Amino acid sequence: MTALPPVSLPRVDGLRFRPIAEPDIDQWIGLIERIAEAEKPPWHEQRADLRDVFASSKNDPAQNTVIGVDPSGTARAWGRITKNAEGAKAMGAGGVDPQWQRRGVGAAVLRWQQAQAVRRFVQDGTSHPLLRIFSEEDNTAESALLSGNGFTIVRYFTQMLRPLAGALPVVEQDPEIEIVPYEEEFSEPARLAHNEAFGDHWGSEPRDREAWGFMVRHPHSRPDWSTLAVEKSSGEVVGYQLASYDPGLVADKGREEGYTELLGVRRGWRGRRIAAALLADAMRRFREAGMEFASLDVDTENPSGAVGIYERMGYAPTHRSMAWDCRLPID
Repeated sequence: MTALPPVSLPRVDGLRFRPIAEPDIDQWIGLIERIAEAEKPPWHEQRADLRDVFASSKNDPAQNTVIGVDPSGTARAWGRITKNAEGAKAMGAGGVDPQWQRRGVGAAVLRWQQAQAVRRFVQDGTSHPLLRIFSEEDNTAESALLSGNGFTIVRYFTQMLRPLAGALPVVEQDPEIEIVPYEEEFSEPARLAHNEAFGDHWGSEPRDREAWGFMVRHPHSRPDWSTLAVEKSSGEVVGYQLASYDPGLVADKGREEGYTELLGVRRGWRGRRIAAALLADAMRRFREAGMEFASLDVDTENPSGAVGIYERMGYAPTHRSMAWDCRLPID
């Protein structure tokens, strides 16, 4: 690994940028919530996600984050870069306080993200730097910023919603498969099954134990709504449905919904309606817990034919998001 000097911090009149430190979490989450209130995204970072930034052994926040504060000390902008050591892409995230938008702040943060992404590739000894940022289709300001700075849309993702009132689908279960509740003892087999199931999915990189642990221990995670498909004869995990619940959706959107965070079936077991059986089971669990809807997100070009499965199970699209990529020169 190559030691490199840090990237220069963004420069914007009226803001002082510095790396984000753990005592900034209250300021940081406040900024994120102000942005979310104005932009109405379907999801935004939670306090637990910000705590994980400082608990992770990767992506040191002293190098990979910035926060811009005004003279009163109020946070007005932030940015972050993450990258796996051997990964083929870096991921960018960030935002600008609604009161500070249209002042060039987002462009300054984006330039820092691009430079930091290049630094990470050089540091890791990986070539062809690529920065990927996700945005919502209805966020036209962010789309303009990205398209004006060398990014192009490379993928679309769709959030889908299914009402749970009325009859729920009944899926005949494969006689060789048993659907069992998720238990902590299955965490590692489930992680390995996920990495295999998503090995042929666009943009997917293996999740290590640390990243997997953050996800399954997240406050929104619902192990009691999560299940595994297990081969009866061997006890192998061949599929999984991991669920979560965001209580903020009631206030934001006026509905209770159970969310399928991850759904996957190992390649050798596809075509046996295991995914459909897991979803049908999840719908029953959601409804029994008082949920009004089931929801999930899907890559529109998923090679497993997931979109068709979801449509046949009664899910309908609600909105889209995009993945934007930018190839970066090493300077």
